[in-house]
Amino acid sequence: MVDNEQTIKIDDTEYELSSLNDEAKAQITNLRFVENEIVQLKAKLAIASTAKMAYQAALKNALPPKETH
Repeated sequence: MVDNEQTIKIDDTEYELSSLNDEAKAQITNLRFVENEIVQLKAKLAIASTAKMAYQAALKNALPPKETH
């Protein structure tokens, strides 16, 4: 017999999802949602950081050259 029961590990303890109460299942759903949001925000931050560096480089190129005395 193959055990296809889904489990989740929390603090080194494995729990069968089907054995958890509705509140625990809701909190797992919330955690998964927030983890996904964090991944998306990190990706957006990486994009914004790359754009910032490109704008800084473009600004440096647009500035008049430094005068030397």
